[in-house]
Amino acid sequence: MWVRQCEIDAFDDDRPPIPAVIASNEEFIPPPQSGSQKDYLARLETIAEDGAKRQGVTRRDYFRSSSGMAAALIALNQVHGKAYEVDPIEAVDPMAFEEKWPKDQFIFDVQTHHVDVSRKWYDDTETGRATKSFFERLRPEAKTREDPLEVLNLAHYVKEVFGDSDTVLAIISGVPSRDWDKNPLPPDQMVATRKFVNDLAGSQRLLSHGLLRPNLGAPELVEMERQVKDLKIDAWKMYTGAEIGEKAWFLDDEKVAYPFWERTKALGIKNLCVHKGLPLSAFNEAACRPLDVEKAAKDWPDLNFILYHSGFRGFPNNWTSKGTGTPVVDPASADPQEIPWISDVLRILKRNPSIKNVYFELGGTFNMTSTYAPEVCMHMLGQMIQVAGADHILWGTDSIWGGSPQSQIERMRRLKISPKLIDTHGYPQLTDAIKSQIFGLNAARLFGIDPAAERQAIKADKLSMMREESRQHPDPSRTQYGWVWVDDEGREPTAPVGG
Repeated sequence: MWVRQCEIDAFDDDRPPIPAVIASNEEFIPPPQSGSQKDYLARLETIAEDGAKRQGVTRRDYFRSSSGMAAALIALNQVHGKAYEVDPIEAVDPMAFEEKWPKDQFIFDVQTHHVDVSRKWYDDTETGRATKSFFERLRPEAKTREDPLEVLNLAHYVKEVFGDSDTVLAIISGVPSRDWDKNPLPPDQMVATRKFVNDLAGSQRLLSHGLLRPNLGAPELVEMERQVKDLKIDAWKMYTGAEIGEKAWFLDDEKVAYPFWERTKALGIKNLCVHKGLPLSAFNEAACRPLDVEKAAKDWPDLNFILYHSGFRGFPNNWTSKGTGTPVVDPASADPQEIPWISDVLRILKRNPSIKNVYFELGGTFNMTSTYAPEVCMHMLGQMIQVAGADHILWGTDSIWGGSPQSQIERMRRLKISPKLIDTHGYPQLTDAIKSQIFGLNAARLFGIDPAAERQAIKADKLSMMREESRQHPDPSRTQYGWVWVDDEGREPTAPVGG
């Protein structure tokens, strides 16, 4: 069955800095814990026991520290081969880890989500109480009254993204529905979240998507003008596979989609962020596949088609074994160069070198591949850079479904493409310059953000001060808020528990 990882963690605070299970954002069925994930966890526990003993701290406090993060990276290397640059001394000496921390990275997360939790979570769990404390430090007046749950959930989002990670700027995103009053985070609320965060910080920290539904027809043209002119949204988020109208739709449908691209241009919006990949059974699978981007990108060269999740089909479905084409469950035994549905996009770009307006967004995809199968992650990034260029990859984490973005940030900072893959396939190495492009410079260019001016503006804002305090006294949740698979007498997963 499915349960939220944070509900499991409420009864066990001794959890790893890098998750040992894939959590779903409700857009795919979460796979059971793999053998390599179990191996990673066992090795991490051995390293942590020694590290905590040397530092004279509990394992819980050790896992909260930078040493615990280093230990997790070392354990991943032991299981998968050297994927991450990490020195064993970092697992016992916190200063050794801090010396490697880049001080000037501009990290712009283009996919974040506001995930609500219950009042009981704030009252009865250590993570919930820490969030309440965080909010009280941000808003001292909160101590004198009962905080509405909505405000606490907003504070929870702020703590995970900006308090417990090195994220500088982010975009709040949502999912479509036919009626906004039945939507968990409709456009007006996303924009309200943007205002809440920016007012709290005293500077620009958050942008907001609007939600566009071309399959609702002509009335949606009026709604899109409202979102642009009244809400001043920063980009569109779309789900071609969501059958909220009569049917799903496609980016290259001249009758259904093209009137919206024409109006989008007239309204001055250039960035079309479209969910591609991760086809949960509620979605139309054919419409989730990124084959429709080819014609649309060629017909609308002035618009940017940003493929959220990079079109990734997901684990463990549709992987085939090396040389035979036989389906397999474990990607470790799959052909890592053929990455389901991402390879579709790569083929499109190879046969159309003039297409320059298609971008890969890494939300969820990097998180899964970098822990479940790091070699697949190396192939994925290597091919993206080879075919599209390092300037066409955008950093996104799909947080806070997966909790704080920080563990993903640390993995990207330390990830290296193996010399063997570079020699065999000619991939470029993930240099600091390339990582800086991916982390934020590419998105800044697309969204008209000046990174130098942004850094200057946030130096003394409230969230920067809170982030520095968090570094000195770390209190990360180390949990995920998405759904995970729990073995319940061998039953197959069908839907989230209670939903």
